[in-house]
Amino acid sequence: MHLSERVTPDLRVRAKNIDAALVGSRIKYARQRAGLTQGEAAGDHMSTAYISRIEGGQRRASAELLVLLADRLGCDPDELLAPDEDAAAAELLARLTLEVDYVELDLRTGQSGSALSRVDRLLAEDDVPDEVAVRARYQRALALEACGRLADAILGLEDVVAASTEGLPLIQALIALSRCYREEGDLARACEVGERAEQLVDATELRGSAEGIQLAVTVAAAHFERGDINYALRLCERAVESAELLESPTARASAYWNSSIVHQRQGNISAALPLAQKAVALLDQTHDARNMARLRLQLGLLQLKMDPPEVDGAFLNLTQSSDEMAFTDASVVDRGRVQLGLAKARLLVGDAEEAERLAEDCFEKTRDTSLMLASEARLVLGQIAIHRGHVEQAVEFFRHAIVILDGVGAGRESAQMWFELGTLLQQHGAMDDALDAFRRAGASTGLTRPTTVSSRTAVGTG
Repeated sequence: MHLSERVTPDLRVRAKNIDAALVGSRIKYARQRAGLTQGEAAGDHMSTAYISRIEGGQRRASAELLVLLADRLGCDPDELLAPDEDAAAAELLARLTLEVDYVELDLRTGQSGSALSRVDRLLAEDDVPDEVAVRARYQRALALEACGRLADAILGLEDVVAASTEGLPLIQALIALSRCYREEGDLARACEVGERAEQLVDATELRGSAEGIQLAVTVAAAHFERGDINYALRLCERAVESAELLESPTARASAYWNSSIVHQRQGNISAALPLAQKAVALLDQTHDARNMARLRLQLGLLQLKMDPPEVDGAFLNLTQSSDEMAFTDASVVDRGRVQLGLAKARLLVGDAEEAERLAEDCFEKTRDTSLMLASEARLVLGQIAIHRGHVEQAVEFFRHAIVILDGVGAGRESAQMWFELGTLLQQHGAMDDALDAFRRAGASTGLTRPTTVSSRTAVGTG
């Protein structure tokens, strides 16, 4: 084959772009392997000095010259022009790391669907380095959580935890896993995972760090839902004390925020509100849009629980939270909570039509992702029906809420919902349904029917 036919366009491109020092070292190795001197390798096509400069990386050989050299050295031109494996690996690592950064950015800006598609494409590639794959799977689990697919997120996080060995990334994965178990209602597993993370925090001396504080408040929330109220309060108090020693506004805000939630769920709104307001002021100093949105949601819901409710302030915070969540990785559940909060605020000012629209939309979006929230949406729709004077319709909404709530595990939040439903049903004449709801409220908090012992058994007579 003529030389011009052997020098293909692809060969020309590779010869022009390959690192001159790399191809020079390969020519030298091939020459020495063939047992040739530089002069013998040069032949009639170039000087000995020129091939010396090529081997030293000072000159770039043309595609034609590389073909001729390969013939004299007994090798293939492709051997001389093969990509540098180390350079290719470095380029692949850089590209995939950047792609994971884009996934994280999508999540932070509320594009969870885009994040999931992007990370799935990345993980489908060949030869993804382990360090990138673990980080990508972690971001994928967070994307699943943001999409409301908690069961899938938990499976993903369990895989990440199993594959992780480093302290901080493993702790972060365990925190997310504990949070997802808590959101799904598996409080025992949430506490178990949190306690494992606490051991790692102690071992890595991160107890007073931002991550240590985040873990403490995550575990506290799970223990509180489980009914361990005093333990949850102690965890939150220690987290606040540790946070005060840090300069991190995010860590301090997180501690205040979760302490506020515990007080709020105890019914101590007067203690919860100032803590939430402190957290808002601290997060204003950061660029953490997602947590700022969630905190404004918490503050708005607290204002609705005040006696009397601070409707204007609640509406302002909830509206702002809704606007901010549109540009963050807020989950379906968080967005549903905002909608339901706005529905309650609208009902308080007599706008039943808008309240109904918001509550119905919340129910449709959360019926497959959060039974608790879907049940609460039905409860609010029942309250709207009462506002309109439709008592029978309201009772049907409350009964539907009971059916949905029946699928929720035991916990303080579900017990509170059962009690509210029982009270509403009792007020509107559905006594059997009300009694059943009160019994379920007791069961959700661990209360059981006392065992009846006969007098004969008690005194031990035969």
